Amino acid sequence: MKREIPYKTYLSEEELPKSWLNLKAFMPEQHAPFLNPATGEPCTAEDLEHVFCKECVKQELNSADKLIPIPDGVRSFLRTFRPSPIVRAYFLEKELNTPAEIYYKFEGNNTSGSHKLNSAAAQAYYAKEQGLESITTETGAGQWGTALSMAAAFYGLKLSVYMVKVSSEQKPYRREVMRTYGADVVPSPSNTTEAGRKILKEFPGTGGSLGCAIAEAVEMAQQTPNCRYVLGSVLDHVLLHQSVIGLESKTALDKFGVYPDTVIGCAGGGSNFGGLIAPYMAERLQGKNETEFIAAEPASCPSMTRGKYAYDFCDSAKITPLAKMYTLGSGFMPSPDHAGGLRYHGMSPVLSKLRDDSYIKPVALKQTDVFAAAVRFARCEGILPAPESAHAILAACNEAEECRRTGRKKVILFGLTGTGYFDLAAYKSYNEGTLKDFVPTDADLEKGFASLPKA
Repeated sequence: MKREIPYKTYLSEEELPKSWLNLKAFMPEQHAPFLNPATGEPCTAEDLEHVFCKECVKQELNSADKLIPIPDGVRSFLRTFRPSPIVRAYFLEKELNTPAEIYYKFEGNNTSGSHKLNSAAAQAYYAKEQGLESITTETGAGQWGTALSMAAAFYGLKLSVYMVKVSSEQKPYRREVMRTYGADVVPSPSNTTEAGRKILKEFPGTGGSLGCAIAEAVEMAQQTPNCRYVLGSVLDHVLLHQSVIGLESKTALDKFGVYPDTVIGCAGGGSNFGGLIAPYMAERLQGKNETEFIAAEPASCPSMTRGKYAYDFCDSAKITPLAKMYTLGSGFMPSPDHAGGLRYHGMSPVLSKLRDDSYIKPVALKQTDVFAAAVRFARCEGILPAPESAHAILAACNEAEECRRTGRKKVILFGLTGTGYFDLAAYKSYNEGTLKDFVPTDADLEKGFASLPKA
């Protein structure tokens, strides 16, 4: 029997998931393998272990186990900020005058201000267990870099973060949080790596991209003894770690007999969206539901809506393995909008495969519309959302308003991935009416597609 759900629902500590859900094990057909850029052959574990931690590589290649136990050393850290609440958006429903029920999973209740700490905890733990002394990474808007700096400090690791230059300029205080936790933060592209120097020569004055920052972080990891590179999105093992979001959501909603008709998340590389949809998509793949899954991306970096499904490099310097994904080309330089965490040229291979198989519906949203939805949400729900999260808010509002027009009552679940307190420069621009939309032309996209591997 369905019961009225409270405004906020918190699970008990005992209900924190004991295992991650491996969505790949439910897929009828796996995504294409990563390719070694030197040989063109599928990557082996040994190939990937030159860059990533051994246990992460093991998880990356695991498509058989539906559940993978979460080590006690990771769960002990997760307990400091999880389980996170699920919220019935009563005030947003009233604001929209919709018959829809709207729920959101709030991941911003930790110092990093986002969901990123879920995978940072796991990857830093595995690095420490492997006996590594340091790790490197990239960050766009700064949530991932902040989360990893927290995890590195907790497990006693040195950390170097290459932060996309335009984001480091927009969010200097985000950089200071990372430094407070002990991380070395370098605006990217920089003169500290060969990849950075090459990109600066080719694109003088560029604000950078996640592809640039990845290239620099990978190069540093490969040239530093006892060091590995850690990635905050895109890869299969990152989506695995983020499945705690969806598992907690399902446990909470099941208590009240609530099952979503539509699940929505913002999508840049795919980690939070993949984590949120994991248990519901697993059931969809088993024919147990007809849930719709909507990935909301920025119109300025439309990899899923306007990209090509092809093999591409994960970085701008073309030194990482090739992944088959929806991509704008590793050479695509996104405009300097404020959805920094969504400005990656490609999309998770898992989500790309599901999108190609028509299980996921992507939508591209303009920046000004996204901020309008963010302000509307903040005024009625009381949380200032990150620009990335606001993409999911706008998509959810659009669905709810469609319910109002048609009279259909449906259940909508979306991911509120983080808070926007380091994004006040963007809110200032919106409030002053100076925020602009950046939408690449077909000619702009062709420049990125020209960088795709020919073979």
